[in-house]
Amino acid sequence: MTAQLRPAAAACPGCIAAPAEPARPIPEDVQIALSLPGIHCSGCIATVEKTLNAQPGVTDARVNLTLKRAMVQAGPDLRAADLIPALEQAGYEAHELDAGALSATQNDRAGRDLLMRLAVAGFATMNVMLLSVSVWSGASDATRDMFHWISAAITFPAIAFSAQPFFVNAWSALRVRRLNMDVPIVLAIVLALVTSLWETALSGKHAYFDAALALTFFLLAGRYLDYRTRAIARSAAEELAALEVPRALRLENGVEHEVAVSELRVGDLIRVRPGGRMPVDGEITDGRSELDRSLLTGETLPVYAEPGSTVSAGEVNLTGPLTIRAAAVGQDTSLHRMADLVAIAESGRSRYTSLADSAAKLYAPGVHILSALSFLGWLLYSGDMRTALNIAAAVLIITCPCALGLAVPAVTTAASGRLFRRGMLIKHSTALERLAEVDTVVFDKTGTLTAGTPELTNLGDHARSDLEIALALAEGSSHPLSRALTRAAREAGIRPAPLTDLAEIPGFGTEAQYHGRRVRLGRAAWVGAEQGEQTAAWLAIGDRAPLAFTFTDALRPGAEEAVAALHASGKTVLLISGDTTPAVRALANRLGISDWIAEALPQDKAARVQALTDEGRKVLMVGDGLNDTAALAAAHVSISPASALDAARVASDIVLLGHDLSPIADACDTARKATKRIRENFQIATVYNVIAVPLAVAGLATPLIAALAMSTSSITVSLNALRLR
Repeated sequence: MTAQLRPAAAACPGCIAAPAEPARPIPEDVQIALSLPGIHCSGCIATVEKTLNAQPGVTDARVNLTLKRAMVQAGPDLRAADLIPALEQAGYEAHELDAGALSATQNDRAGRDLLMRLAVAGFATMNVMLLSVSVWSGASDATRDMFHWISAAITFPAIAFSAQPFFVNAWSALRVRRLNMDVPIVLAIVLALVTSLWETALSGKHAYFDAALALTFFLLAGRYLDYRTRAIARSAAEELAALEVPRALRLENGVEHEVAVSELRVGDLIRVRPGGRMPVDGEITDGRSELDRSLLTGETLPVYAEPGSTVSAGEVNLTGPLTIRAAAVGQDTSLHRMADLVAIAESGRSRYTSLADSAAKLYAPGVHILSALSFLGWLLYSGDMRTALNIAAAVLIITCPCALGLAVPAVTTAASGRLFRRGMLIKHSTALERLAEVDTVVFDKTGTLTAGTPELTNLGDHARSDLEIALALAEGSSHPLSRALTRAAREAGIRPAPLTDLAEIPGFGTEAQYHGRRVRLGRAAWVGAEQGEQTAAWLAIGDRAPLAFTFTDALRPGAEEAVAALHASGKTVLLISGDTTPAVRALANRLGISDWIAEALPQDKAARVQALTDEGRKVLMVGDGLNDTAALAAAHVSISPASALDAARVASDIVLLGHDLSPIADACDTARKATKRIRENFQIATVYNVIAVPLAVAGLATPLIAALAMSTSSITVSLNALRLR
């Protein structure tokens, strides 16, 4: 069973132009971005910066502890691959980042814009509240009017700037003849401003400038919390995507040139070194090796490749260098063949109605009708348009769109924080609500339930002398089975036998001489053995019968616990894999999964998920490969590991940052509690409305009562959300 090898990132620096003299151009410096997941203190910063600045060619190095990232200014000939070994010698893990992929996070205009509006609303609210306190304390006549006019002068420009997101969203909904939560919010703000200005012009006693600003401030706070929750997930996802730098080695007149994958054309000759991923679809023209196709098909056994064999983008070259003639590049490769499947699958998810939208459908018409009835009732009763309009405005303000607007983001932020500490990132705004409804969980096998790294299972079945020979041969190869054998033998205290003429034969294995006899470790056919159903490497010593070293795919940490916890919570668990039937059957029996499907194509996975959905099931799909992408998009909600291919992470709602799968069951429980808290928050807002609305309808809701009701309900909703932490 082969490992899902992920090649080290190739250099893709973003160039920053250096000043140049007209007569003698100065070579451009490059900016190299490095991810440093292991740094944690100021001592780490000092050590890393000292190490980097000591490297030839480095002009400046700065470390950001918060982002766990180093930005290096260096000469044009320096590459990340030259710096990473130095950092590893200093004791720090380092990976190259594509600086271009990080630009969206660094230029977070939407977040800054929302924060600026929140700050303006907060500043204006404080000033108007100070003026309102004077009015509530007894200021009258000219003094009261002056304070109201000053409040108006502060409120109108502040609202015009700060409340723009609500106005835009409300207009977008009304334009297509539907209601959302922003419609009653905007109506309340506008009516509060109009009635307050009217009252001020007529020297009235009450004005709602402070209430309109407080409403805007609290709602912007909720909107910003919601935005930051998703921005953290988006930032981390960009960081992960930046680890995969799309570069390739193109052969031009027999010389290798490193170019961006986007520059490749059909017919180009491309060199793919061992450990590298195929950048295009094509045909092998030179070289022999073995390919890891697990990301595309879910197969765990390596596939032999030789001149004339076809390869697909995304496959990993394992043992020998290959030369590929490109047959399909860019959007035409196998990496993009599933785009139509994904687009069709995602259309189903887009029809999901969030709790906030569901509440808005009931709440908005109810509030508007109640306000209109209050206006008509008081107009008929008093015959005074001014009184009727004031009371209608009070009803709209006091019905707490503020609490309802905070109900979802306050809970989402608290729940996302809890899951982030467990190593899970929530990417989609409704992911928690959908996760709470899940009753069926579908797992992929390779790279999801298993780590994609082989594990030797029969070390104790072999004589020590045979193990010494096998270890010596295995240490001469980078094949995942050889590495697994090396690791297991070393842990058992085995020492390698003294071999001579050791050589690796790409695509076959390693061979050498041992006391005048030829010894080989590799493929069954190469050593004269018959390959069985189980993954194995074969050892041949002279004329003796070949010996099999059998392997199984190592389970991911927490896989057994996650499946057991999901079963215990009453959920149905399925295993759908593109791997062979024996491998899938063995894993299903090991984990206690009775419902499993083997040798499934990508469209088969998506079709099975869709069939479960058509049966009324709420499906959680957990997968990591290209062959899982359509199924991830088709599921009610989806999770992919951080090690997943970028396409799978994009299609999923939640990213699992660590290797441990056990947080999945906890995430389902947290989502259920979060949904419960959201409903409780709606109920809290409703209770406040039931208490406060009669006061408003009776004409007793002064601006002071409206402001107190809004603030109390907002604080209560936020405190209830914090119970999740």
